[in-house]
Amino acid sequence: MKFTARQIANLIGGTIEGDENVTVVTIAKIQEAEPDALAFFANPKYEAMVYTTNAGVLLVNNDFVPKESVKSTLIRVPDAYLAFTGLLEYAQKLLLSLKVGIEQPSFQSEGVKMGDNCYLGAFSYLGTNVKVGNNTKIYPQVFIGDNCEIGNDTIIYAGVKIYAGSKVGSHSVIHSGCVIGADGFGFAPQPDGTYKTIPQLGNVVIGDHVDIGANTTIDRATLGSTIIKDGVKLDNLIQIAHNATVQENTVIAAQTGVAGSAIVGKNCMIGGQVGIVGHITIADGTKIQAQSGVNYSTENNAVLQGSPAEDRSKHIRNLVAFRQLANMLTKLNTLEKQVKALENQQ
Repeated sequence: MKFTARQIANLIGGTIEGDENVTVVTIAKIQEAEPDALAFFANPKYEAMVYTTNAGVLLVNNDFVPKESVKSTLIRVPDAYLAFTGLLEYAQKLLLSLKVGIEQPSFQSEGVKMGDNCYLGAFSYLGTNVKVGNNTKIYPQVFIGDNCEIGNDTIIYAGVKIYAGSKVGSHSVIHSGCVIGADGFGFAPQPDGTYKTIPQLGNVVIGDHVDIGANTTIDRATLGSTIIKDGVKLDNLIQIAHNATVQENTVIAAQTGVAGSAIVGKNCMIGGQVGIVGHITIADGTKIQAQSGVNYSTENNAVLQGSPAEDRSKHIRNLVAFRQLANMLTKLNTLEKQVKALENQQ
């Protein structure tokens, strides 16, 4: 689709400097943009590109003062990066709106209810009594088990498997390869050394505006629910175990594991390859550095690092001291020799 600078400015509430009738058909990086593209400038270190870019339209902050002439039509906004993000979202919605209807072959079991303007890709399977909200897009080869509920405006990408009884909210995104609702890792040791499987009878409940990265797994609860609350953002390759809870607006990076019945609070930021043991509570606002291992409940707004994790400032001091150990050992050996030499002289 084609948009003029004037149409874009009206959409994001910006002011124009230049030709308001210039037309763009795509969005691009500032260094790669052609005359039919829109780009943005927000980071001062890229200012030189403002004067060389071929972009037809360029978003800039209101306080930007050019030092040279600019070929592009400028649209000034309070926050160019935020406005650009909004345009990306708008473009994505336009593309998704084109995906409507039910492709064949696909299968819908008895009692399936689908809302308006949905898309169901080929080779997808919807189990008995599945409910799908309005404008939701389900891509090819998705499996959704019996009695699942999917909200409005949610996107489920190709190859996702959602086991029976799971619930997914509205405006959420689940990327390819995710498995939602597989059995929790529950086994009871027996006297003969074997393990007896504990039936996992609960489900998974995912809130609104949740993003779940590719190949992430969220296990169903033994009883009750494994819960991912509104606004949570999960990276690729994350494991959330049975009966765990991740509270609102928490962000977790790739290859992190959250063990069973752990509670991760609101507005936490958790780096990659973090391990969180079961049955503890990560308090609201906690920040955990990458590759840390947390085996105790935390206090609000803690900043942790290391394995076992500790206060980050303490961890850094300890790390500095650890790196001095070799020199300290050399000095200690030298002192021991000097002491022995003095003892031999007496």
